[in-house]
Amino acid sequence: MALLRPAARRVAAVWRFLRRPRVFDVALVVVLAAVGAIGMASVIVQGHPDLAAGATHYVITTIPLLVRRRHPVHAVALVTALDLTGLATGVIEGANVPMSIALYSVGRHTRGRTAVLVTAATAVVHNVAAALAVGGPAVWTPSAFAFFASMGVGQFVRVRAELNERDRTEAAEAAVRAERRRIARELHDVVAHHLSVINALVGGARATLPPGHDVTREALSGAEQTARQALAEMRQLLYVLRAGDGDGSDAATGVGADRLPALVEEARTAGLPAELTVTGAAVPLPAAVDHAVYRIVQEALTNTRKHAPGARARVLLAYEPETVEVEVVDDGADGAQPDGPPGFGLGGMAERVALCGGELRAGHRPEGGFRVRARIPLEIPLEQA
Repeated sequence: MALLRPAARRVAAVWRFLRRPRVFDVALVVVLAAVGAIGMASVIVQGHPDLAAGATHYVITTIPLLVRRRHPVHAVALVTALDLTGLATGVIEGANVPMSIALYSVGRHTRGRTAVLVTAATAVVHNVAAALAVGGPAVWTPSAFAFFASMGVGQFVRVRAELNERDRTEAAEAAVRAERRRIARELHDVVAHHLSVINALVGGARATLPPGHDVTREALSGAEQTARQALAEMRQLLYVLRAGDGDGSDAATGVGADRLPALVEEARTAGLPAELTVTGAAVPLPAAVDHAVYRIVQEALTNTRKHAPGARARVLLAYEPETVEVEVVDDGADGAQPDGPPGFGLGGMAERVALCGGELRAGHRPEGGFRVRARIPLEIPLEQA
């Protein structure tokens, strides 16, 4: 086994070298030309020098394949011109392997419309030239089918490669988003912990100061306020870090609690009977909280339409002195919606609420239907940050 490993590595290295586009095309032309040269030598040795012209033509038509990747249409045009010359001189009677490879390259390296037009034009020209050469009617169906089959194989390979590339890109983007979330969580945990410790120490020092140290007490009070402000700014920073997950678009679209009436009206227009109730004095919400409230209601109403057709929904938005509470309740049949966060719906809600330092509860109601309730502080307490 140990003796086979060096040989396997050498074979793998050779294969990687041959897979280079330029190297592969040169090797392809060399192999095809070598086959033609062997055929030409064979017919000459067998005493049929008249057949050598066809083999020579075959060898020459392989040369345009050197540019089949960068200039596939030009490669088809050159091969077609050589075939027309061969048909006019009687050297060949129809298309050969280089034409099939050239048409495959058109399908592989050009867009669908261009590939179809080039293939159709090539089929027409080739069939007309073949009919004139033999002095009879053109045989359209078999040759046209062969031409379009070669191009179609190239199109299939191109589309499959594009889909694979898209999958790789999406996987890479998903990995980046996951890393951003991990960084956001670690940043939150580390910085919030230390700021909480600092705030506790400063608060303890301020509480133990004897009377008469007003300047020191004011300085310590300012330090506590600065720690709280730093936590609030960090929350916004984490919100920006998660922009790659789609949250960043919220600011651009202007979604927030003030858009809830329009959102509920859209739900009614879509066939979901829904109503909105707002209690308390409305206050400006932090950006992350504002967007979270909107997205929670949006996702909950979407889930109701999807999982509980025919149900009615009620949205409650309550402004409290230090928190904002949002609740979406429907009267759908039991079991209409899942109890946990199985995907990006409830799971996304929970993640948004946790980022804002709040709490999300979702589940079936005893009296029937489903409830989603989120309670989010307007300012994250240090002990919860």
